[in-house]
Amino acid sequence: MTDPRMERLERHLLRLRLVSTKSRLDSLLEEGARSELSFLDFLDKVVSDEVNSKDAKRAQMRAQMAKFPLDRTLESFDFSLQPSLDRRLITELETGRYLANATNVLLLGPPGVGKTHLAIGLGRKAIQQGYSCRFITALDLVHQLAVAEQHGALETALNHFGRHHLLILDELGYLPLARAGGHLLFHLIRRRYEKGSLIITSNQPVGSWGEVLGDPVVATAVLDRLLHHSHVLTIKGESYRLKEKRRAGVIPIREGDAK
Repeated sequence: MTDPRMERLERHLLRLRLVSTKSRLDSLLEEGARSELSFLDFLDKVVSDEVNSKDAKRAQMRAQMAKFPLDRTLESFDFSLQPSLDRRLITELETGRYLANATNVLLLGPPGVGKTHLAIGLGRKAIQQGYSCRFITALDLVHQLAVAEQHGALETALNHFGRHHLLILDELGYLPLARAGGHLLFHLIRRRYEKGSLIITSNQPVGSWGEVLGDPVVATAVLDRLLHHSHVLTIKGESYRLKEKRRAGVIPIREGDAK
């Protein structure tokens, strides 16, 4: 015969949307009795487990909404292959303090040195800390803004990309933008200025952004806002992919790469 107290407790847990606690109720009660926990310790454990479960589900949902193209983490980044990288600054960025201050991060360097990997890793750290994040390539972003403008919905699109705590723009500069595209990007950066953080990866130094954005005046205005509150990391080195090909013997090993 079912204990009416259990039935009532399960109904209350559902009403309070304590789904994890309800699903584990039997094991929690058994563990509490076996461990001879005090009422306070038992209640603390139950509530803590429920909070952790909800946080994990929210983080998973935010990660899906971020639309990361690759499964990358900071823990899987091989810093030994990029000795020019400021590891202390990366450690500082992991804390998320830059997000609280709406500070931007620029990751600059040639293709294949790990800029996108670092950007995704920092994005995942931000999500774990409760921030919202969106990943998109610069070309895709400009395309979506241009389509929205054509349909009279530019303001809606700017609000959409402006609302995230962290917006990651990948591959800025791999292909130059048309002048109109540079203007659209400026509108978004102006919208986010001192309100939300940007991480931008680019294979071009900031001195070349006039060509990248199709308008030196717009580039100056963009950089003025981006660099006002920012961390700039310039990564020097050879592409990971080229290093792997050298190790595999596909291309000749250069002096110093055989270590």
